[in-house]
Amino acid sequence: MPSPALPADRTNPQAASAAKSSAPKISAAKISAAKISAPKILARQAVRESAARTYARHLPIVPVRAQGSWITGADGRDYLDCLSGAGTLALGHNHPVVVAAIRAVLDSGAPLHVLDLATPVKDEFTSVLLEALPPELAADCRIHFAGPTGADAVEAAVKLARIATGRRGVFAFTGAYHGMTAGALALTGANAVRDPAVAGDAFLTRLPFPHPYRCPFGLGGALGEAASAAYVRTLLSDPHSGAAAPAAVVVEPVQGEGGVVPAPDGWLRALRAVTAEHGVPLIADEVQTGFGRTGRLFGVDHAGVVPDVMVLSKAVGGGLPLAVVVYRAELDRWAEGAHTGTFRGDQLAMAAGAATIRHILAEDLAARTAELGGRLIGRLTRYQALHPALGQIRGRGLMLGMEIVDPDGEPDALGALPTAPATARRLRAELLARGVIAELGGRHGAVLRLLPPLTLGDDEADHLMGVLGLALDALSDADADADADPNPNPDPDRTTRRDLEAAGV
Repeated sequence: MPSPALPADRTNPQAASAAKSSAPKISAAKISAAKISAPKILARQAVRESAARTYARHLPIVPVRAQGSWITGADGRDYLDCLSGAGTLALGHNHPVVVAAIRAVLDSGAPLHVLDLATPVKDEFTSVLLEALPPELAADCRIHFAGPTGADAVEAAVKLARIATGRRGVFAFTGAYHGMTAGALALTGANAVRDPAVAGDAFLTRLPFPHPYRCPFGLGGALGEAASAAYVRTLLSDPHSGAAAPAAVVVEPVQGEGGVVPAPDGWLRALRAVTAEHGVPLIADEVQTGFGRTGRLFGVDHAGVVPDVMVLSKAVGGGLPLAVVVYRAELDRWAEGAHTGTFRGDQLAMAAGAATIRHILAEDLAARTAELGGRLIGRLTRYQALHPALGQIRGRGLMLGMEIVDPDGEPDALGALPTAPATARRLRAELLARGVIAELGGRHGAVLRLLPPLTLGDDEADHLMGVLGLALDALSDADADADADPNPNPDPDRTTRRDLEAAGV
C-alpha cells in the first residue's frame, strides 16, 4: 500500500507547485512514546460520547497523522481518505498553503476571535471569495458571515428571503439535505432524521427532485425532468394550485447526502427561469458542491445558472469552520442583528479559506477534478458491467456515488432494482479493511459515496479503483459461497463488530 501522501511526491502536479513549507508531522517515535491505544480510545469514546455519533460507528480508526489524501491510524495503518471531512478538505489534509496561512496568522499576533469586526484577514478573504464567485453575482452582492456551519447559513438564507420578500413559504425538494438545525432540518427530505426531531415548517412545500434511477413520477429520463419542471411552474402560475408564491426555492446542484444525484442542467435552467419570472429568490445550497468539487467552481455553473443566493461552507474555510451567505444586494433588507452568532469571525478559518480558494483558482483544480472524475466514472461504469449489485453510477467531478441494489430483487416499472443497504454496508467494510475510507448515503443508506480531495493524484486514483475492484470481487465471492452454503453467516459486519467488542465498544 502506498505510504501517506507527502506534499512533494504524492499530490498531483497542480497541487505540488504550492508553497514549500511542510505541514507539521507527528513522528512514529512520538506516537509510540505516547503509547496510544486505539482500542482503549474507541472504548472510551463509546462510553463518553453521544449515541448520535455517526462516522465513528462505521469507521473504527483513530487518526494520528494526515497528509494529502492519506490518514495514518494509531494502529500504524495508512488509509486513503475518500471522505475528506464530508467534502470539507478540498486540498486534503495539512496542505502546505493552508498550514502556512494559518501559521502566518498565529505568528502575527492578530486576534483570533473578533465577532464580525473588520480585519485585514477578513478583508483579504472577502476579496478572494469575490474573485471566485460567478461574475454576475459578484458584481452586485452582499456577503453575510453566518455561524460556522452550513446549516446556520441555510437558516440565514431562508430568513433573509422571508424578510426581503415579505412572504413565508419555502419550496424544497425530495432527497434534499440542508443541515440539522431546526429550520434546515425542516427543509431536509430524510424522514428518519426529521420526524423524530419533530422538525417541520407549516409553510414548506415539498417538490419532487428529478432522480435518474428512481423517478418520483415513474417516468424516467427527460420525461421525468420535464414533469418536475412543469410541476414547479404549475404551483407558481396556477391560481388554484393551493400554494402561495414562496419566499424562496432552495435547491442543491447535486444532492450529496441524498445519494449523489446531480440536478439535470436543463431542469435547473427551467427552475431558474420560472423563479425569476415569478420574483422568487432561488437559493443554491453549495455547501458540498462549491469550490471545484463537481468539476466546475460551483455546481450551478454546469447549467450556466446564477442564483439569487448562494450558501457556502465546508471547503470555503479550508478545513476549518466557516460559513457565508452570498446574495444579490437588492435582498439586503434585514435589520441590524437579524442573524448573528458568536463565532462569525474565525480568523484562522478565513486565512485558510482564502489560501484554499486562491490555490484552487491558480492551479485550475476544478478542471483537473472534471478530468479525473470523468476517468473514474468510466472505470466505475466498467465495474458496473461486471457487478450486478451496482445499480447506477452517478456524480460529477470528485463527487461520486454508486447505488447498491439487489440484483435478485423485483425491478420497478422503469427497471430500477430494490436498494441493498446491507450489501452497501458490507462494501464499506471491505473497503475499510483494505485501507480506503468511504461512507454511505442516499435512500436506505445504499449509495456508496466517494469524496476524495481535489488534489488526488493519478496513482492514488488508480489505487482507489484497484481496491474498490478487489472489494467488489470479495462481495461477489462471498455471495457465491453463501449460495453454496445452506447456513451462511447472516452478519456481514461480524468481524468489525467483534473487533469493537474486544475493544470494549
